[in-house]
Amino acid sequence: MRPPPPVYFLIALLSMAGLHYLAPGYRWIAGPWRYLGFIPPAVGFAVVLYAAVLFRKYRTAIKPFKESSTLVTAGPYRFTRNPMYLSLLIALAGAAVVLGTATCLLIPPLFAWLITTRFIRVEEAMLTERFGEPYLAYQKRVRRWV
Repeated sequence: MRPPPPVYFLIALLSMAGLHYLAPGYRWIAGPWRYLGFIPPAVGFAVVLYAAVLFRKYRTAIKPFKESSTLVTAGPYRFTRNPMYLSLLIALAGAAVVLGTATCLLIPPLFAWLITTRFIRVEEAMLTERFGEPYLAYQKRVRRWV
């Protein structure tokens, strides 16, 4: 059994903090500009809440690998097939800005790769099997990330 995506997010965030303090590298953002990094996580949190509300409205599973009863294509799902995962990635990017050191920039791409390989591809296969052509058409219209 795999840990849920928020656990991967927490590990990524702690890894960024560890790199920041143990091997910071070049400071690419200094001073008060770093505080702008608090904006992306706030926006991401709002998107996650909105997406969760949509899942509840359509009475479909929100947990990874659970069978979906409805293909949700409204709200943020019009722009990205994975707004919740994208929100976690954006929050990590914001944390990289807040920390402001170069080594922190290594973690968000690694997180995106892990989430894609361990969750998104499996979920896409499940959705294709469950919904068939409507999901394939949705995949053609809307990108995986952005």
